[in-house]
Parts: sequence; C-alpha cells; structure tokens
Amino acid sequence: MSDLYKVAIIGSGPAGLSAAAHAAALGMSHILLEKTDHLSDTIYKYQKGKHVMATPSNLVLRSGGSKDAVGGVEFDAGKREHILGIWNKQCGIEDARIPTPQGEVEAYPVNVKLNAEVTKVEGEKGAFEIHTKSGEVIKAETIVLGIGTQGNPNMLRCPGADNPMIQYQLDDPGEYYDEHITVIGSGDAGIENALGLAADDAQRNVVTILNRRDSFARAKAANVTLLEEAEQDGRISVRRETSPAEVKDGELVLETRDGTETIPCNRIIARTGSQPPRGFVEAMGIEFTSEERSAFPKLTPAFETTKPGIHVIGALAGYPLIKHCMNQGHDVIEFLDGNLDLKPADEPILQDKFAALPGNHSVDHWLALFGQNVRIFGDLSSLQLRELLLESDCHFHQPGEVVFRKNEPGSSMFAIAQGSVAVEINPDNPSITVPIEEGSIFGEVGLISGRRRGSTIRAAEPLVTIELSRNAALKLIASSPEASRVVNQIAIERQMLQMFGSGLTREDVAPLVTAAEVMEVRAGKVLIEEGAEDKDVYIIRRGSMIVEKQLGDKPVFLSYLPSGAYVGEMAAIDGSARTATVKAAIKSEVIKLPGEEFVALLDRNPALRSKALAEMDGRRKTNAFIESRKDDFDGAVDLYSETAQFLVDEGLGEATDVLLIDEKLCIGCDNCEKACADSHEGLSRLDREAGRTYAHLHVPTSCRHCEHPHCMADCPPNAIQRGPDGEVFIDETCIGCGNCQRNCPYGVIRMDPKPPKKPTLLQWLLFGSGPGPGEASYKWRKENGDPEQPKQAIKCDMCAGVTGGPACVRSCPTGAAIRVSPDKFLTFTKITEDVE
Repeated sequence: MSDLYKVAIIGSGPAGLSAAAHAAALGMSHILLEKTDHLSDTIYKYQKGKHVMATPSNLVLRSGGSKDAVGGVEFDAGKREHILGIWNKQCGIEDARIPTPQGEVEAYPVNVKLNAEVTKVEGEKGAFEIHTKSGEVIKAETIVLGIGTQGNPNMLRCPGADNPMIQYQLDDPGEYYDEHITVIGSGDAGIENALGLAADDAQRNVVTILNRRDSFARAKAANVTLLEEAEQDGRISVRRETSPAEVKDGELVLETRDGTETIPCNRIIARTGSQPPRGFVEAMGIEFTSEERSAFPKLTPAFETTKPGIHVIGALAGYPLIKHCMNQGHDVIEFLDGNLDLKPADEPILQDKFAALPGNHSVDHWLALFGQNVRIFGDLSSLQLRELLLESDCHFHQPGEVVFRKNEPGSSMFAIAQGSVAVEINPDNPSITVPIEEGSIFGEVGLISGRRRGSTIRAAEPLVTIELSRNAALKLIASSPEASRVVNQIAIERQMLQMFGSGLTREDVAPLVTAAEVMEVRAGKVLIEEGAEDKDVYIIRRGSMIVEKQLGDKPVFLSYLPSGAYVGEMAAIDGSARTATVKAAIKSEVIKLPGEEFVALLDRNPALRSKALAEMDGRRKTNAFIESRKDDFDGAVDLYSETAQFLVDEGLGEATDVLLIDEKLCIGCDNCEKACADSHEGLSRLDREAGRTYAHLHVPTSCRHCEHPHCMADCPPNAIQRGPDGEVFIDETCIGCGNCQRNCPYGVIRMDPKPPKKPTLLQWLLFGSGPGPGEASYKWRKENGDPEQPKQAIKCDMCAGVTGGPACVRSCPTGAAIRVSPDKFLTFTKITEDVE
C-alpha cells in the first residue's frame, strides 16, 4: 500500500502530463500513472515524423513557452519525436526510442509510474483506492482522469471486417512499399496517415483515402489543404461520398454515390475515430450526458464529475486539441489547490465574441443560457460548447431587423438562443410570416443543400443568435448525436410542411415527424418493389429515384423522381399492392413515413387528401397508358429503357437543369459554343462535341447544376454559389485551387487563365487590335490569354442575368439544343415520343 497522495493522475497524455508537471511545480503530493512503458501513448503512437500542430493559434498556453507561467511542460508545434523528447527530459524519463533534445530544458520532479495499468477504482473523495493490473493499490484524496479515448477505436462494420489486412494504427509510413493502401477516415489522423504514406515517391504506394461525406468537416484546415494539394498532384486519390462495402483478400469493394466499385487493396488503415471507455468510467460512479455511445461524462466547470473527487480532463472531456488539454491539466490542479476563481484560457476570446450581446453579461452567463436554451447544444458539455463557440459568431438583432434576405448566398446555420424570428413566406406580402421559436435553428436548408437563402428572416423580438459556419455545423452534427437528431427532426418537419402545404401546421405533422426514419439508399438499390404489400411512404431528401414497371419480362422506365418528391402513397391510400418498382438512381437519402400515419394525416386534412388523390390519379393514368400500349412498344421497349438509363448515368439522376442536343436536328454549326463564349468574355462553358451519345440524344460537356453540387464540397473561399433560379455559378472570389474541377464527376469544369478584354472598335480601326466586326471574339480571347495569369474555374452558369435565357439554346437555328429539368423530361411518354 502506498502513501496517501493529494492527487492521482491517470493517463500521461498532454492533459495528464500537464497536470502532473504543474502539481510538481506547486509542490503538491501527486502520482502520475501510465499503463504503457512510455509517456503520452496517443502521441507516441503518431506516425514517425508527424508534424504536431499547436491549434488554435489564438489560444494562450497556460504553461510551457511562457515565462510568466507557473510550472508545466513545454509545447509548441513540431515533430512528434521532438515533442516527446522534451517531455521525457522535463519529467526525467529516459527512453532510447525517442531522441534526447539538445539545449537547456527545465525539469520538474514529476512522480511518474510507468507500466501501471489501472483496473479498478474504489472509495470516496479523500480516500480513493486505485487498483493496478500488477496488484498494487494506490491511495489518493482526489483523482484526475486523463485517459483519452484512443484506446477504444471504432472498428469497421462491413463484411470482411476481420480481414488481417485491416489495421487501426500506423506507426511508420516508411515501412510500406509497392502497396495499394486505403485509408478510411476523414479526420486529422486519417489525412495525416494518407499524407505520410504518399510522401516518398520512391515507396511507389498507391494511396486512396475514403470519406463517406463530401467534405472534411472534422479535420483541421491546414490538413485539408495539404490533402487537396496531394490530390491535385496525383499522389493521393480522394474518394468522397464513399464508404467500404466489403473487404476481400487483395480487394476492397466501395459503396460510391453511383453504385459499387472494386479497387485493388493490400492494406487498410482504419482511422474512424474512437469512443470513451464507458464501462470503465461508469464503474467509478461517473454519469454521462446521455445514453449515446459517443456521449461524454457530465462535468462541472472545475472538471469534476458526478462522482465527487474524480475529475476528467482532455479528450475524455470532449475537448481533444492538445493546447486545450494542457490548459485543462494546469487548471484542474489550480482548482484542487484552492484557486476556484481561475477562468479558462479561452475566456478573453469568448469575451470578445459576446461583447456585442446585450446586458454586458459574463461569459458564464451566456454559456449557461446557450446550453440551456438551444436544443442542438443539449448534450454538449461546457467544454465542448466553449470549443464550438470559438468557431462561431454571436449576433444581436432588434425587432424587425433582417438576419438574412431571400436569395442571399449563405451556408451557415443559426441557432436562436434568445427571442424568436419571423420567416417571410410570401415575397409579395412581407406581413405574412411563420415564426421560429427560441431554441430552434434556421438556415439548415443552405447547410444541407448549398442553395441560397430560401426566405427573408427578421427578428420578431430582441434576438440573440449563434451563427455556426458550415464546417462548425457539420462537425457538430457529426460528433453530437443529439444535435444530429434535432437538426434531422427540424429539417424533416419543415420539408413536410413545405411539400404537403394545404395549410398544415407543426402540430398536424408532429406524429409523422416522431415516427419518421431517415434511410440511406445506395445507387441501384430497390426502395419499393412492384407487387409488394408494404404501405410505407417515402420522401426523397437527397439524390433521386427512378420508377420502373415490368412489361412482360422487361422493366420499363416510367419516370424520374427528384429530391423533394414523395412516393409510395398509392399503396398507403387504397391498400393495393405496389404497382411499380422504385430504385435509387444515385446514392440517396429518404425519409420513411409509416403508411398508417400518412393516411391519418390525410383523414385530418381534406385539402391535402384531395391533392394526394389528384397526384395518385395521374400515376394511375400512366400505368393505364402502359397497359394499353404494351403490345405496340414491344420493339421499342429496349431502346426506350436503355436511353433513359443512359441519361441517368450521364448525370440526370442528380441534375436540376441539363443541356441535351437532338442529333437528328443538329447541323454542327457550333453556334451554341460561339454564343456561350460571346456571353462569357470569350470563354465558352460548353464543349458540344465532347460527351456521350445514345440513340439520337447527345449529352455535351456542360454543367448539370446538380441538386447537391459536388463542386461546392471543398471551395476554400466559398466562391461557388446557387442563384435564385437554381443555377450553380462561380463568382470572382475564385482562387484557382482546382478543387471544384477535381470533385466534379462529369468533367464540366476547367481551369483557364482569365481572358483579356476585347479591344474597342476604335482600337481595331486604328491599330488592328483584336477581332473585327463580325469576327468571332471567343477564339481571339482564348488565343490571347496570358498563361502566366492565375487560372480561374470556368463552368456553365445558365447565362444568369442574361435576357432571354441560356445563349446556347437561343442561338441554335434548328432547335436541336434544349435545356431540360430531368423530372419533366425523364418520363415514359416524353422519351417514348423521342425514340419512336
């Protein structure tokens, strides 16, 4: 049995090490317990040579690097080996595996015990007993847990997840040569592993990184920039909206937005995050914020848990950045030493953010109000909330002031901390509004879809909001189960009210919202099967569906359903079997509604019922039309269905507007390209000859203006926006990084030098400068562009702002060029007219 220590610190990561060093500097009786044979196991396991960042840059480090700090280990950005070497030297640890740093390093008499794995904690505050795996029992008045979460990694969950080629740690990227290596994970660890494996060309590795989302919201901006540069150089293949479907020997089956794909793979590095070691922590009597697997312990501002005398700091507190962890280590010792008035190191930053809010209240006041009032912050600890607010902005609006206007660009999301807002739903009559109450959110549509603001929103009373940047909002949704649930619930409710209309209220759709289930449907997967007896109704939230009906032994393409449509109501209303098959055109997301609840909503709302019956009648007429002409179409069915599938494969499955050319009518005059160039400073956004053709329909290289544009995913200056008519365009803030070009699956974006201005008529007359009257200016501008000028991204913008609409369509002398909305074009009757 040991002596009674004032504090026992479990875990020697940055948080625990900082706490132990500060305790040593204050002369506090302490012991630092580490289960491995080295300090800071998480950083020790970083890949060799990894550059460790010191972010956020504006956060002051309590100890180390500051001559005014009272004790503590040093930390600044640098190589893994250098940082560990300094910590070893300061704590009196000799480790031959880590180089000893040169120069003077201030040492602290830290009482470290290595190879001391804790198996159980018993007792109460003032008399804890800590049992180790070796059988030793250590006594302490208080305990500080700094054990982190990295010892509890998330495992892959797909067929073949037990394959030996999967590993959850990368120690030395330089060990691997001539391998196809796939890194799974979109956080900093995954990105850094991928960069390390692709750093040396001599290793000849083929490196791929998978991200199941379209952006790297969890990673540091600097890491994302490095990854994008490696992607541009061809050193790493970045696969967005892609996840592992099955692991096979030497192969990895991917689930992509367009279906499954198999790639060669010799090794998988899975860096899919980790979870708190809940069982071990709860056994001490510590409660968590919720039952969710990823929840964190409940903590007071002094880091004390619901078990008096046990404190939690670091990643286990939900605050994983190294500088934050080290500050917490310093602060918890100050609290234990009686300094209860100490404010966190980020206090001045938050004071500045809250300065514009009314009442001259303290940071603690606003943190408590935000945590209590805002629903999406419901399961965040005060530490997590502080970190989120460092990346957000706070606003105050007087009644009647505009928060944002309809059609303004913006992808941020707002949370209402105090007051309420009024949403103008009729542009012609601003007095007609819908309220959004305190605690709710708005702006989530722009966050999810990238579209411009859908309505003008004003403060209905004195209003305090938190504006979360797109990255901060996505990071919150990805890391907080409660935030994800609330955002989903609100988005579902508003989509139902917008879609069904007919004067419905929130109370009307509440039972459906409660019963709704969000489902992901991979490309090609059947959602509804013809002849089945199920009765559920589905709203297409993201992606698109195609509808087919069996005609003899062949499936006939009936129609296309874009994002925002709903399907399945026929079987729910009349109790019949499914009359057609519905499957995903691309990777999609749907909201599943129980059929009986949907019918109950119709029964309560006659206007909505009439609307649904009218739509159902239209679908029945289509079915009847097919049945009546099934003999006539026997010879054309194959051509029809193959043509429709070709169009879906060419991007109509996610388009909102697409250019098609009827080759029966096209005479090859190139007027469409010339008109496009003349409307865009000499740079045509259209390549008529490029692209693919089936039957007589040609899909040239021109933007599809996707419902959820891939080009928007990683645009650093946010230069890609949606216009009021749905057009996706690139504004003058483009920096020429090329991310949009790489992310576009249809090759419709290119990088060109900015063209010179066309000389005036007088300059042509006097000096012969530029093209003359009647000569094509687009060719001159293209040939005379300065290749040394920074390039800019070029793509179709649907001639936004040009009178008369798209120039390519207006200039076609035969009517061969048409721009179409896929839900209007991809129907049985339309394509059958074209293929007959």
